[in-house]
Amino acid sequence: MKPRILIVLSLFFLLVLAGCTNNSPAATESPTSPSITQEPVPPTEAAAATPTSLPMALLVNGEGILLTEYEAELSRLQAALAELKQEMTPEDQRIRVLDNFIDELLLAQAAVAAGHTVSDEDVQARIDQLVANLGSIDKLTEWQTTNFYTDESLRAALKRAVTAAWQRDTLTEAVPAVAEQIHARQLFYKNEANAIAAQKQLETGIEFGTLASQQDPTLGGDLGWFPRGMLTQPEVEEVVFTLQPGETSGIIASSLGYHIVNVLERDNEHPLSTEARLMLQRETLAIWLKEARETSVIEILVP
Repeated sequence: MKPRILIVLSLFFLLVLAGCTNNSPAATESPTSPSITQEPVPPTEAAAATPTSLPMALLVNGEGILLTEYEAELSRLQAALAELKQEMTPEDQRIRVLDNFIDELLLAQAAVAAGHTVSDEDVQARIDQLVANLGSIDKLTEWQTTNFYTDESLRAALKRAVTAAWQRDTLTEAVPAVAEQIHARQLFYKNEANAIAAQKQLETGIEFGTLASQQDPTLGGDLGWFPRGMLTQPEVEEVVFTLQPGETSGIIASSLGYHIVNVLERDNEHPLSTEARLMLQRETLAIWLKEARETSVIEILVP
């Protein structure tokens, strides 16, 4: 993979390069992450103002991103999009970069408020790891030039990213490894008439598993274990979590079609799958960021 592919498309790209992230979700992965177009409100605890007379692109609770940092990050995004042959409007590029910076600053500020600090030695350790990953100091210098970093801006970006990652990990690691879950199977029909016909068959005594196996010979309609928020159709989830093991729903209409669901098992503390816990972690992070934005002063200084 070319070095340019490894940049910018996630909030903690520098941590990925340095090999120091875990599997926690990045802030930008959340589809519910709020847009920078919202009006900010006064913060509960403002950060110290950024002491500089240099042109700024963004201020979050008085702490800023230099215009040069913003322009470099925008260039990295544009280079990555070109490399990946993807398109994004100039306005969407602007929003992506600003959103990432806002999320990163909010997380970093919360980490500092909690007493977490990143020393110059910590930053140097990340840079040493970058050198090891890339192969040499010369390779790092080449990478910096290609990706619009000076020595100073790389250190600043790493320090901010590592600080933000601590807060991100603190939030996501607090998500329990167990949750109330249901194990269920379903019959699914695009056509309501077919769903009605299946329901009548069930009422005559035909086993749910028999119909499910006919419709889905591989899995028998098995949905596996899932917590609240995991199903893509909230209408189905709302009904399913009212059922007890052995109970079968009526016909549930959704945007996909018509469902009949049979609950097999229910457990108030069932271990979460990796996918389910990651989903809950992303949701937790998105909610935290939304609330942080609502209690922060955010000033966008670039058109």
